[in-house]
Amino acid sequence: MSQPIMRLFATIVLLFAILAIWTSRWSVLDAKDLRENALNKRPLLAQLHVKRGAIKAGDGSLLARSVRGPGGTYRRAYPAGSLFSHPVGHAVIALNQLAGIERYRNDELSGQGDDELGSLADQLQGKRQQGDTVVTTLDPDAQRIATDQLAATGSPGAVVALDPRTGAVLVMASSPGYDPNDLGEPGVFRELNGSGSGAPLLDRATQSSYAPGSTFKVITAAAAIDSGKYTPDSVIDGSSPKVISGVPMRNDLGESFGPITLTTAMTSSVNTVFGQIGEALGKETMADYMRRFGFYRRPPLDYPDDELVASGERLNGKLLPVTSDAVDVGRMAIGQDKLAVTPMQMAMVVAAVANGGKLMAPHLAERIVDPDGRTVDRIDPRLASTPISADTAQQVNLMMRTVVESGTGTAVALPGIEVAGKTGTAEIGVTGANLTQPSFVAFAPADDPRIAIAVTVERSQGGFGGTVAAPIARAVLESLLS
Repeated sequence: MSQPIMRLFATIVLLFAILAIWTSRWSVLDAKDLRENALNKRPLLAQLHVKRGAIKAGDGSLLARSVRGPGGTYRRAYPAGSLFSHPVGHAVIALNQLAGIERYRNDELSGQGDDELGSLADQLQGKRQQGDTVVTTLDPDAQRIATDQLAATGSPGAVVALDPRTGAVLVMASSPGYDPNDLGEPGVFRELNGSGSGAPLLDRATQSSYAPGSTFKVITAAAAIDSGKYTPDSVIDGSSPKVISGVPMRNDLGESFGPITLTTAMTSSVNTVFGQIGEALGKETMADYMRRFGFYRRPPLDYPDDELVASGERLNGKLLPVTSDAVDVGRMAIGQDKLAVTPMQMAMVVAAVANGGKLMAPHLAERIVDPDGRTVDRIDPRLASTPISADTAQQVNLMMRTVVESGTGTAVALPGIEVAGKTGTAEIGVTGANLTQPSFVAFAPADDPRIAIAVTVERSQGGFGGTVAAPIARAVLESLLS
């Protein structure tokens, strides 16, 4: 064969290869990106004719389903109304509005999955596209109790409850909520996003950052013990006031304790002790342990990235390194300074302590089931990190038990069940307004933890973590442990 013919043949083969690669890129390799491109309306129109898979609670009850409409189209219905509006989210396909599980699991729910070639083969065979069912870990009874308890405070807030052994999210309540069944009506999104609406679309469990107050002392105590610099029996001066970072720090109500153990300081939430510990550990050590617990990055939750916020020190809305000169490590150690945390993050902190120092990645989905009832994917427990040793976790566990037994957290005590907890009360607003942000973290049973919980109430007139947030935690724990 002559050289010119060989070159022509090679050129033709090369052009066919380029054509094959290019068409495969759009139809297979980059199909997902193409579908999600906001300028591409074809998938949007196509999805109106897809019967999305259901979303179910852990007990099998329906949280979301598809209802057939005119012209072979479908719309979403949410039998639980506003109860699961934040974790489940919404899918208003006609408006290209998705949130929560509906958005994160859109491929599975819309029957697209990862098998593009398989989907194409199904279409060629005339099979109607249908989505898989997502079975979640959520507990309807506990979710309802958490939502009702938050509503009773008359303030926005959030509750997160996890199984510390697996990371399963049992409760993810945010108040106020919204009814996703109403979102198809004209102007509803604009109305819910309007000023004075109370921001019901905002998931306060994962998107709102709050001052943790003394609940952060769990991390300071863990860092103190795990670093080897302190033990639960270490004696520190709890006098008040005490100069920390050049400024006097006071205990609640100005109470002065004198020399006390770290355990006693945890029981009575003694600011001056933890302020001194923060200074002694230093910024590098505190930063290290915060990162171990998951601070400074979004929680590893199966949830849309832009519906998750990282916790940490914040200045002008941006994360500020703990090592910054602008950080007062002594006040940060007691949950003040510029700390901003999500309830999800604090639930993860106590879950790690409860689980012997191992932090399991939180997850909302338990398994994916295809239209024929076969489980096609099971979400197995996954270790996210090991922030502290098992020995340290046990010592902090015992210290937190004293908070509930005889300290600031007695309101969470349950008959016959030992609870470990920590209160937090942050002052907010202008000085003298007597506005507080009560919070509480806990796990139970303390000797074999099955539930870890974090509660935050956004605003209270002079209320405390032990009087406002702890009773909410108690009611949710009681439901989940019954």
